[in-house]
Amino acid sequence: MEPRAVTAPSPAALWRPRWRYEPAHLALYAALLLVVGVLVVLPIASVLRGALVDSGGFTLAHVVRFFYTPLYLESLRNSLYAGLGATLLASLLALPPAFLLGRYQFRGQALLVTWLTVPLVIPPFVGAIGLNQALGRAGALTLFLEDRLGVQFVAAEGLRGVILAHALHYFPFILLTVTNALANVDPSLEEAATVAGARGVRLLWRVTLPLVAPAYAAGAILVFVRSTDDLGTPLILNVKNMLGPQAYFRITTIAREDPDGYAISIVMLALALVAVLLATRLGQRREVATLQTGARAAGRPLRGWGPRLLLALSVLVGFLGLLPHLGVVLMSVSRVWSLTYLPTGYTLDHYAEILFRAPQFVVNTLLYSATAAGVAVAVAVGIAYLQHRGRVPAPGLLDFAATAPIAVPGVVLGIGFLRVFDRWTVPWLGVPLTALWLIFPMLYVARRLPYAVRATSAAMAQVHPTLEEAAAVCGARRWRTFRRVVLPLVLGGAVAAGVLVFVTAAVEFDATVLLISRVEQSPLSYGIYLYAQSPRGRGAAAALGTVAVVLVAAGTYLANRIGGRRPALTW
Repeated sequence: MEPRAVTAPSPAALWRPRWRYEPAHLALYAALLLVVGVLVVLPIASVLRGALVDSGGFTLAHVVRFFYTPLYLESLRNSLYAGLGATLLASLLALPPAFLLGRYQFRGQALLVTWLTVPLVIPPFVGAIGLNQALGRAGALTLFLEDRLGVQFVAAEGLRGVILAHALHYFPFILLTVTNALANVDPSLEEAATVAGARGVRLLWRVTLPLVAPAYAAGAILVFVRSTDDLGTPLILNVKNMLGPQAYFRITTIAREDPDGYAISIVMLALALVAVLLATRLGQRREVATLQTGARAAGRPLRGWGPRLLLALSVLVGFLGLLPHLGVVLMSVSRVWSLTYLPTGYTLDHYAEILFRAPQFVVNTLLYSATAAGVAVAVAVGIAYLQHRGRVPAPGLLDFAATAPIAVPGVVLGIGFLRVFDRWTVPWLGVPLTALWLIFPMLYVARRLPYAVRATSAAMAQVHPTLEEAAAVCGARRWRTFRRVVLPLVLGGAVAAGVLVFVTAAVEFDATVLLISRVEQSPLSYGIYLYAQSPRGRGAAAALGTVAVVLVAAGTYLANRIGGRRPALTW
C-alpha cells in the first residue's frame, strides 16, 4: 500500500482566521471609522442638519428662502459667472500651449512645461495680492497702459479680478489634461480622416477636438469647481457678493446658528457634488479617445509660421501666469511702491517683521501642518491596508468616507467644524475645542485626507500578497511582516503623501479662517489676510506669501523625488 501524499498548506492558510473577519482588522477598522466619522462625517452632517432641520423637524424652508432672497441670488449669479468666466479664460490660456506641447517636439520643451505649470505653486489668494499690484487700480501694468497707450482699464478689481486670478492660477489643469490627451490620440485616426478629405480646420473640428473633449471637460470642470467655492481670493479683492464670502459672513458676523449660512453652504455643496459627478462621468468616457491607440503620437518638428505662433502665444501665457508671482516677490522687498512701474526703494524689513517680530504665523504653520501630515499618513496607511488586505465588512465604506472631503468646499467643512467642535468642551481646561491649537491639525487632516489615502492606496496596490505569504512561511507574524515587508515598500508613497498634505495644509485658507479665535494661534494663511487688510501691511503679507510659495515649491519637489523612489527591503 503506497503512502498518501501529504499536501502542504498554502502560505495564505497560515494566517487564515477560523472566522470570516479577523479581530485585529476589526479593531483597526472600528478605530479608523471613529476617526473618519468624527473628522469628516460629523461636520458635514452638522451642516446638513443646520440647513434642513428646524425646531419642528425636517424642513426645506431655509433652502427655499435662499432662492427668494435677492442678495443670495446675486451671490449665486456672481459665483456662477466667476466660475464660467474663469473657465473660459483659462481655456483660452491653456489650449494653444496644450496643442503645441501635445503635437510638437522642440528644444526647451521641458522648460516651457515647467514654466507654464508654475502658477499652480502659488495659492490663488496669495496671487491676488501680486495681481492687484500689477493690474490693480494703481498697478504697474495699469499705469503703463494708461501712460503709453492711453488705455484706462483696471483688470484686477472686483469680479474681473477674481476671474483673472482664478484663470491665471487654474489654467494648468486644462493644459495638462488636454496635452496628455493629444499626445495619446492614435495618429491613424487623423490619417484616415485626412485620406477621406478632412484637412486643416475641418480635421481639427471634426476629429481632433471630439477625441480630446472628455479630457478638456474634466479639466474645465475642475477649474469651475475651484473658482466657485474659493473664499480667499474674493476676500482679498473685497468682493463680498459671492457664495463663499456670504456663507462666511453669515456664520461669523450674524450668528453661529444662522440657518441662512447653512443654506448657502448646502447650495455650494450641491454645486460641487454635481460638478464632481459630471467630471467623474466624463473621466470614465476618456477611453473613447484612446480606444484604438497603438502608440503615442510622434511629435512633429516645429516648422512653419503656425507652430511658431503657438510658441509665441505659449511664452506670453507663461509670462501672464508669472505676473502674480513677480508682483508678490517684488512687493515683499519694496519699501515704497505706489504709482510707479517698479518699487522706488527696497528693504528686507518685511521679512524681519514676519520672521522675528511676529514669527507666530510661520511657526504655527509648521507645527499644524507637520502634525496634520503625520496623522493623515497614519490614518491613510491603515485605510489602504484594510482596503487591500483587510478581512472586514464593507472596506470600501471607509475609503469612500475618507475621500468625501474632496468634493466638499473648504468653507462648508470649516463651518461644520465650527458648529461641531465649538460645543465640545475640554474637561480639564473648561474651554471649547475650537480654542485649542489642535483644532487646526484636525481640520487639515479632514481636508487633505483624500490626497493621502489615494497616494498610499496606490502604493499598497503595488505590493504583491506573495511577499507577505513568503514571510509567513518563514515564520514571521503579521505585525512583523507589516513592519519589515509592507511598510518599507509603501514608505515612499506614504512619505510623498505626507509632504503633499504638509504643503497643502500650509496654505489652507478657506476652512482655516472660520476657526480663528486668537491671533496668536493663527497660521500663515490667515496672517496674509490679516496683513493685507491695511496698505501698510501689504509688504508683510507679500513676504508671508513668498514664504508660502517657497514652502509649496520645496514640498512639491520633495514629494516628486520621494514618490519616485522605491525603498529597499530590509530585515
